[in-house]
Amino acid sequence: MSSTTLDPSRSGAHAGDAPAGGISGTSTGPGPSFFRVLNSEFIKFRTLLSTLILLGCTVLVMVGFGALSAWGTGQFAEAAATDPEAAAAFASQGGDLAVGVPTSGIAFAQLILGSLGVLLMSSEFTTGMARSTFAAVPKRIPAYAAKLLVVMVTAFVLTAASVYLAGLVSLPILENYNLKLDLTSSQSVKLLLVNSLYVAAVAAIGMALGSLIRNSAGGIMSLVGLFFVAPIAFQLIPGDFFVEARKYLPGNTVEPMTAVQHVPDTLEAWQAALVLGAWVVIPVVLAAVLLKKRDV
Repeated sequence: MSSTTLDPSRSGAHAGDAPAGGISGTSTGPGPSFFRVLNSEFIKFRTLLSTLILLGCTVLVMVGFGALSAWGTGQFAEAAATDPEAAAAFASQGGDLAVGVPTSGIAFAQLILGSLGVLLMSSEFTTGMARSTFAAVPKRIPAYAAKLLVVMVTAFVLTAASVYLAGLVSLPILENYNLKLDLTSSQSVKLLLVNSLYVAAVAAIGMALGSLIRNSAGGIMSLVGLFFVAPIAFQLIPGDFFVEARKYLPGNTVEPMTAVQHVPDTLEAWQAALVLGAWVVIPVVLAAVLLKKRDV
């Protein structure tokens, strides 16, 4: 009858296969560098058909509303030449309405790019891609920061290019009514830069809402409520509190920052900039903290 004996040397060899420290052998390591994560997020961003459609719609809306606003401003100026009441209304507007023509579509641009910010983050959870993303980037914050950087830079560049293109399209229309628009003037450049930064801020807020709510419809509706419904509601509800609080809504911060002179019943330009910054920083930081703590 034969017996089986264990070879200590073979047993030791197999035992030695386990790394010293046991569980430390399962460490995820530092993960990919931020620039690799950023490149990955940019590839995902630019290869989605829905993203390209929304970006194209933003350009079309900005240019279309710029042309429409140029025509409307020309009609208004033409009426002011023969109608004393229209002339008085034109004078009360400051006389130089042409300078604001290229940015007349900003309200729609902020809605589209803000919604894009929501979808950029909420779609990660609704499609289950978040599991793959955060498996590749276990620390989560680098992926979140990369998405934020991609959407903010895209929103800024696209808005600036759309405003300038809208200005170019508006020039011949305004010239037909003997109205001048200088796209290189200090006020035109100020309007372009401030509005581009504003839309980038809206996109960041949208992405924070998408991360917090994790639902595309809920995030977009929250964005619409904050930027479109709340200002109207605060204006309709009587009371000094709502009159004062309305100044601190994010959608009412861009006018004080772009006005040539201080507009009555609005914040100072530096106050408006701080308020808008707070509206961006608080939800973005809160979303980052909860993203780190919550399950995917």
